Amino acid sequence: MKGGLRVLSGKQVADILGKFGFVLHSTNSSHLKLRRIGIDGRETLVVPVHSPIARGTLRAIYNQACRYVPQAELHPHFYND
Repeated sequence: MKGGLRVLSGKQVADILGKFGFVLHSTNSSHLKLRRIGIDGRETLVVPVHSPIARGTLRAIYNQACRYVPQAELHPHFYND
């Protein structure tokens, strides 16, 4: 699917965000809380442990991550081009 959002699991999203310095802060049975310390303080993202993550949820995680990671660097991991 050219240009579309990839189908990703929660673990895959956590691995992608780990490449940008996010580490596992806490977890419960259904969500992972990933955190990194940035210039402006703590940066936190919550990722559901689903396989696959619903498209709307994945898009929301991507949009939230773009607040902390440049879109040009993050885009290839979430979208097929």
